[in-house]
Amino acid sequence: MFWEKVVEVFTATPLWELALIFFSRIIEVSMGTLRIILINKGYRKQGVILAFIEVMMWVFIASRVITGINEEPLKAVIYSLGFATGVYVGSKLESRLAFGKVLLQSISSIDKGREIAKILREENIAVTEILGKGKDTERLVLMIYINRKGKDAIIDKIREIDDHAMVVAHDVSTLRGGYIGEWRRFIK
Repeated sequence: MFWEKVVEVFTATPLWELALIFFSRIIEVSMGTLRIILINKGYRKQGVILAFIEVMMWVFIASRVITGINEEPLKAVIYSLGFATGVYVGSKLESRLAFGKVLLQSISSIDKGREIAKILREENIAVTEILGKGKDTERLVLMIYINRKGKDAIIDKIREIDDHAMVVAHDVSTLRGGYIGEWRRFIK
């Protein structure tokens, strides 16, 4: 009797329907993750579009799961697994797309700092230099505003020139004034 009930639970819902619920939920939750990140980074229009699609998907998926849940409880399990997988997929997708801007701060010796600034400026990257005092010596603090997507390449360049440089990255949500190339303004 027990095993018959277990088999019934696992065979009550067609496999295609479970797959549809699972993959639709992954897409929906990934969109939700991206929506939140986009809105937090200032991309409101894109976030609103994703919100509309996300809620439309949620209505149809949730209604499919809720209808007959007592007879087909496996739908709820698959729905939950789709949610968890969607959170993971959404976060991986966002880190690949790398929305937004960052402010890199690089702290180096004065000579190495000036060399880093010169090379970055040759690549049309805005760099601000600030003299500072470290524990024992004068230091040069470089402030570099860039797209988050290019962050790792810039850090690698800094490390090539000065492998002892301290580099800190800060997410930027608001920026006014300063040197920003026209193509950077166009992106946002």
